[in-house]
Amino acid sequence: MRFLHTADWQLGMTRHFLAGDAQPRYSAARRDAVAGLGELAAEVGAEFVVVAGDVFEHNQLAPQVIGQSLEAMRAIGIPVYLLPGNHDPLDASSVYTSALFTAECPDNVMVLDRAGVHEVRPGVEIVAAPWRSKAPTTDLVAEVLAGLPPREVTRVLVAHGGIDVLDPDRDKPSLIRLAELDDALSQGALHYVALGDKHSVTQVGSSGRLWYSGAPEVTNFDDVEPDPGHVLVVDIDESDPRHPVTVDARRIGRWRFVTLRRQVDTARDIADLDLNLDLMADKDRTVVRLALIGSLSVTDRAALDACLDKYARLFAWLGLWERHTDLAVLPGDGEFTDLGIGGFAAAAVDELVAAARAGDDESAVDAQAALALLLRLADRGAA
Repeated sequence: MRFLHTADWQLGMTRHFLAGDAQPRYSAARRDAVAGLGELAAEVGAEFVVVAGDVFEHNQLAPQVIGQSLEAMRAIGIPVYLLPGNHDPLDASSVYTSALFTAECPDNVMVLDRAGVHEVRPGVEIVAAPWRSKAPTTDLVAEVLAGLPPREVTRVLVAHGGIDVLDPDRDKPSLIRLAELDDALSQGALHYVALGDKHSVTQVGSSGRLWYSGAPEVTNFDDVEPDPGHVLVVDIDESDPRHPVTVDARRIGRWRFVTLRRQVDTARDIADLDLNLDLMADKDRTVVRLALIGSLSVTDRAALDACLDKYARLFAWLGLWERHTDLAVLPGDGEFTDLGIGGFAAAAVDELVAAARAGDDESAVDAQAALALLLRLADRGAA
């Protein structure tokens, strides 16, 4: 038996920093990743797809988002099993019980809206642990596994949430307990555990049967999501009594959220940063967060700003990670002697230079920015 394990589509997600056409393109890429599962399923011969929670970003979505999402699922062309997660729980406002969803849900899409066993076909069962609120107070998986006996069938658990061995707060009551999953696997009550919640593909434990698929398209920067953009192709050998499992992570995501950390103290450092950014491929599908540290002259800071302005027009988004950026701007001797100005203007420049050298307070930062702008305008005038 072969199927696709995916999770955390979060259809309808927006990123606050994406402006202009970048957000619509990002949303379209997320839908395309879903629809593209049909092509992958046909390639590998998958029977069905399980989505281990957080199909939608939240329950209050625009009708257009719901309709377009359902069309993407229809395009998959094989059975798709949706598990409600913490973003889209089965509460009173659930998207899954809305008039639009129930009216337009494709025939190949099934919501795992009941905890327990769901038959896929004779000999294959899904054990589901759907969320009914955003903050459960118990281990939903433990509840659904209680009293689940081994049977002569192949069983896949579809669940969502954190697991105790990976969560720093191991006393959280809603955490899934690895020991209970391992027991169910060793006893033959389960043969594979399809998890959602972590957006980076992650194997849990040593059995090879417990996986987070990660999100099919990136949702956060690489310090949070080291390996997003995958779907898992899962094989379970039904002919072998041991039901051996093989898992193949296939990359389908096309966007990247990248963090670059650089020391910038000289014009050479800025040129190196420029080259690094220039060599990055697929700029229109790449988000870049810069953590820059260094001390620059006003001239070099103006050159850095010009560099960042240029690439901000080319990338889906590019900007400074303010919490991890520390740039000091110190006017150098003679930086402003060749501007060709005198009188009151020259006196004003001298005052700005003195203020810029005064320290790190707000007035110093404003003076540094003003001097950098002055140099950039002077360069444009000379050109």
